[in-house]
Amino acid sequence: MKEPKVEVGILFEPQIEFILLAPYHVSGKEVNGKQTVTYDEGKILWNGRQYDELMFEPLQESVASFELLDVTIGINFHWERKEDQRFQGSLKIIVENGKLTGINVIRVEDYLTSVISSEMSATASLELLKAHAVISRSWLLANLSGLQTDKLQLPVGNDTIRNKNANQDNAANCQLSTADCQLKWYERDSHTHFDVCADDHCQRYQGITRASTDIVRQAIAATRGQVLISEGKICDARFSKCCGGAFEEFQYCWEDIKYPYLAKQRDYLTGNEKTAPELPDLTQESEADRWIRTSPEAFCNTTDKKILSQVLNNYDQETTDFYRWKVEYTQDELSALILKRSGIDYGQIIDLVPVARGTSGRLWKLKIVGTKKTLTIGKELEIRRTLSTSHLYSSAFVVDKEYEEKGHKEDKIPSRFILTGAGWGHGVGLCQIGAAVMGEQGYKYEEILSHYYPGSTLEKQYQ
Repeated sequence: MKEPKVEVGILFEPQIEFILLAPYHVSGKEVNGKQTVTYDEGKILWNGRQYDELMFEPLQESVASFELLDVTIGINFHWERKEDQRFQGSLKIIVENGKLTGINVIRVEDYLTSVISSEMSATASLELLKAHAVISRSWLLANLSGLQTDKLQLPVGNDTIRNKNANQDNAANCQLSTADCQLKWYERDSHTHFDVCADDHCQRYQGITRASTDIVRQAIAATRGQVLISEGKICDARFSKCCGGAFEEFQYCWEDIKYPYLAKQRDYLTGNEKTAPELPDLTQESEADRWIRTSPEAFCNTTDKKILSQVLNNYDQETTDFYRWKVEYTQDELSALILKRSGIDYGQIIDLVPVARGTSGRLWKLKIVGTKKTLTIGKELEIRRTLSTSHLYSSAFVVDKEYEEKGHKEDKIPSRFILTGAGWGHGVGLCQIGAAVMGEQGYKYEEILSHYYPGSTLEKQYQ
């Protein structure tokens, strides 16, 4: 198999400004310098002419780059902001949803160099970077091949892998609803006109904007073409910032599929055999409550700033509590927030009732009890989105309520809600902070991968 290319959606605006920093060719012309393209009556307007699609391809791919201006990063997350970003490869402009979409077409290994440098600090340990290179490559190729394609039969055309119809479940139709329950989940492979997006909803990709060091390039080269395999297929190798001490299973966050390598386990190894201690049954409310309110030993239970700096970029470090955290809302704040985020008027919020938890204690069903309406919602990301202005750190939380007394009678409407939680993200697959700790403790990348994806094996897909 030849190294494929990937199409990455970067920018979605009515107008896109960019600078070609070397000669590129498009529609039989050679161009460079600053360019502006504008959405115009369902077409792309560039230099006074309308186009259905534009492809700016470098004359010398190995040295050419372009800069996109005002790229939004951290979309819908608490660190959302704009910045100028620089990319290698080609720039494709298409019309999509009444706007223009800017797409970077780039070779997989070059894409991964940016992902690793963007997802974490380029100063991370070599073994951590190797592990992350493998899982990022695995997730990408698994999704591009439709997850169910045999590992030796990835469809390749023009060196670009794509199967747009491989997975019909996307953000628009991944939901199950009844009169009293609404379950919704969001897939990262829901794009139809490109392969992956550049934000945390897929994998964080910021071109060559983030400094790539020799150690990152070494990690990519050392693992070139390597992916995780389970039952003859490339693993859907999910990852998150901090699992909170326990791994979540796939089916509690996305569609009802159980992958053997995304299994219940504690994020800790002990003894000469390096086995994980038994994990309490966190699907049980009493066990989950005890687990979340305490601070069990785990790889990701660390405050070591040197280790955390390997995983957390500057804006990620704006978040200081993630292994265990606390969020408080007044009644007015919570009721207004839920109305704004869900579009449903529950009235005043009487209670937030845990209905169902996954193997890490993360809620995938939560009942919202209000004075006007009661409804059970899920899955985990929908719960996080409903209870935060961006995304709650995780859905592994317990709820305490405070009341204001009126005379000698306790008011039935809580005046304040306190959410005590564990972890940052969905908790499925590799825990980035836990893996960073393992790397510092001398674990090899193969051992890190075996810990977070039990039963999987490493295999090389291309040279």
